[in-house]
Amino acid sequence: MVDVLWEDNHLLVINKPAGLAVQGDLTGDTHLLELAERYIAQKYNKPGKAFIGLVHRLDRPVSGVVVLAKTSKALTRMNEIFREKKNTKIYHAITTKSLPNEEGTLTHHLLKNSETKRAHAYNTHKPGTKPGVLHYKLLKNFAGRSLYEITLETGRFHQIRAQLSKMGCPILGDLKYGATEPLPDRSIGLHSRKLITPHVVSSQPSLSVTAPHPKGTWWWDLFK
Repeated sequence: MVDVLWEDNHLLVINKPAGLAVQGDLTGDTHLLELAERYIAQKYNKPGKAFIGLVHRLDRPVSGVVVLAKTSKALTRMNEIFREKKNTKIYHAITTKSLPNEEGTLTHHLLKNSETKRAHAYNTHKPGTKPGVLHYKLLKNFAGRSLYEITLETGRFHQIRAQLSKMGCPILGDLKYGATEPLPDRSIGLHSRKLITPHVVSSQPSLSVTAPHPKGTWWWDLFK
């Protein structure tokens, strides 16, 4: 069953667990859209397949806030809001090395490799790259690990993972971007913590939804 953080007639906001794909892939594994459709069908006793629209994505090993649309109109409106960057996306990331300063801004030029499904971060512009900007703040150090709050200014493929790796601070458990060992559940230390976004209905106040951290030792040690 899905962990619902917020819901109304237009939107469904879920706390996605690490390891669950947002949508179907070649593995054939159960995915978030499928679970959300079941949830809607059961809760509202709807015959047939319920409408669920994917507004944005989270990587499979990442946990946290995911927004889904319950109507086609809501999907169109939320896609517009995300495309125009009218919302704020805040992540928490755990690294085993520290960035040079306790807070600051990282700016790189990012290139997606579709074959390897990996992003490359460069210090200067190269053909095909797109700018990637994020702001970070150190929240806590504990037992050789650092917890950062990250606010995205751009939303590129694997942006946080690639930029932190470029700085020599790969995310905990993120083997694809330079971590030395995996986490036991194959997740990585990246969590979509908070989303602040306009509602699809202009007369409604903006949404501010926060996802609890995963119940795992690497998060527990930092927050206990």
